[in-house]
Amino acid sequence: MGIFNRTKNAATTATAVIEAPASPDLSHLTGDWAIDTTHSEVGFSVRHAMVTNVKGRFTEYDGKLHLDGTTPGNSSAELVIKVASIDTNQAQRDEHLRTGDFFATETHPEIRFRSTSAERLRGDTYRMTGELTIKDTTRPIVLDLDYTGSATDAYGAERVGFEGSAVLDRTDWGLTYNAALETGGVLIGEKVKLSFDISAVKAA
Repeated sequence: MGIFNRTKNAATTATAVIEAPASPDLSHLTGDWAIDTTHSEVGFSVRHAMVTNVKGRFTEYDGKLHLDGTTPGNSSAELVIKVASIDTNQAQRDEHLRTGDFFATETHPEIRFRSTSAERLRGDTYRMTGELTIKDTTRPIVLDLDYTGSATDAYGAERVGFEGSAVLDRTDWGLTYNAALETGGVLIGEKVKLSFDISAVKAA
């Protein structure tokens, strides 16, 4: 019986190791980073006419990260987006989005995000909670992030990459414009999916 007991304990121990892998050593990431906007994208998609999604992006923004590779909870991020840079690949729609029906860019030219907490969930997956400000309305938002790697580029700069997403209800930030469809439903969905593909360069 003793032999069988030892075998069972060994199998149990092996299973426990598989289910709880050691955290990767990311201590080399610790420091301050600036988002490289020429190699990054901040995008969004929203349901249109109940049948498809319109996708867009913001082409002008600045952001910075402070990463703690040893204690992820000490990491933070800030992002400032120039709303007038919105691009949905349709000029008339973009102009409408800049008006008071939506973002009112003349009086509210920026969207701001500031993190309030961060945590590692598992493997290379992280979660960052923060405050998103649109049209002077600030509300909490949760970003799910995947660490995609780090490297030294051809010019000697240290780079780090993250991909992330979040889902929000645009009406929570006062973006309530809509139009009814003759066949039922509305022109624009309330749920907006944000997407982030970030490349950041380590400060000297």
